[in-house]
Amino acid sequence: MKIFLDTANIQEIKRAVELGLIDGVTTNPSLLSKEGKEPVSQLREIVRLVKGPISAEVVSMDADGMVKEAVPLAKLGKNIVIKVPMCEQGLIAVRRLAGRGIRTNVTLVFSSSQALLAAKAGASYVSPFVGRIDDISGDGMEIVGEIAAIFNNYLFRTEIIVASIRHPLHFVQSAVIGAHIATVPFSVLEKLMKHPLTDRGIDAFSKDWEKLKRSLKK
Repeated sequence: MKIFLDTANIQEIKRAVELGLIDGVTTNPSLLSKEGKEPVSQLREIVRLVKGPISAEVVSMDADGMVKEAVPLAKLGKNIVIKVPMCEQGLIAVRRLAGRGIRTNVTLVFSSSQALLAAKAGASYVSPFVGRIDDISGDGMEIVGEIAAIFNNYLFRTEIIVASIRHPLHFVQSAVIGAHIATVPFSVLEKLMKHPLTDRGIDAFSKDWEKLKRSLKK
């Protein structure tokens, strides 16, 4: 399973790149706004740092506007993927962009039927938001499982990006289901590397080594 980092923060991206753990980045207007910098310049910097797919989201609510925004964004780098909201106008924009050879990521997907329609429209990726589904007492991972089964049934080439991941269990469940990609905040990426038994083992080894060194000095 590929790992994307869900952030627009340059320092977080640099740390993840240094670890060699990320295959791409997903951004959205909220994440870019949080950084307080000019969005296009911020995206250019991310393109410079990351070789894999980078999602940049349009903000227009009509298909013409989405396409108009998407074309210059796609020119920022060959790895730019245009993020489009799951709605009627969004699906029209996805179809038009696919015709131009521009890859798209249909975001704010909350049902398997939405994912199916996005794939039929020509989306390169679909992003089911598992955390937000869980927030309203749904089962986000069940939806991901349904999407994976549907895509396998009909041999769609559209990839599943499991989004709105809140904790390591979401990540593990995504991998077990066979999702192509999980996009995670840096805070979750850090948690994935940690385990209390690992910390305990490292501490025990260090103490035993120091004990040996002291005994050899006697």
